Amino acid sequence: MKTEARTVTALHLGATSESNGFRLEEFLPYQLSVAAERVSRFMSDRYAEASGLTIPEWRVLATIARFRTVSPSVVVEWTAMDKVKVSRAAASLVAAGLVRQLPDPNDGRGRRLRMTRKGRGVYQRVVPLAREMEAELADGVGRTQWAALGKALVRLNQHVRHVVETDQEQAVE
Repeated sequence: MKTEARTVTALHLGATSESNGFRLEEFLPYQLSVAAERVSRFMSDRYAEASGLTIPEWRVLATIARFRTVSPSVVVEWTAMDKVKVSRAAASLVAAGLVRQLPDPNDGRGRRLRMTRKGRGVYQRVVPLAREMEAELADGVGRTQWAALGKALVRLNQHVRHVVETDQEQAVE
């Protein structure tokens, strides 16, 4: 933490007038990206230690747990991960015997993902750890601010979806 603070201070002291008043460290998209990366690294080590899962594998497994049987494209949409990352994570979960791939009855080329009994066991062991880590993060922010952050992120995600959909509609016209 002290090293990080020194780095930020050193960077701040080295700022020039070339920045036109723009400070990357104050730019919300940058802050969100850095926070997400740090939280992911924090959680990744613990997931790997407890279950051998990577963050993408955990997200795929949790999405399957939510919907029981799901297509990879739904996982892509639900998790906002790219197709390649979802495909690799799903393949790894299949190879580990945690997920089974089934043919999609509505699409001859498609497939569906479903958790195995072994996968459910891993998932049930990891959920308390995930909740414990979330509580640890919330303690560092405070309950009121944590709740406000959650609400703000939901609203931000909804707004971004709306903006993207509007942009796509305008591009078609």
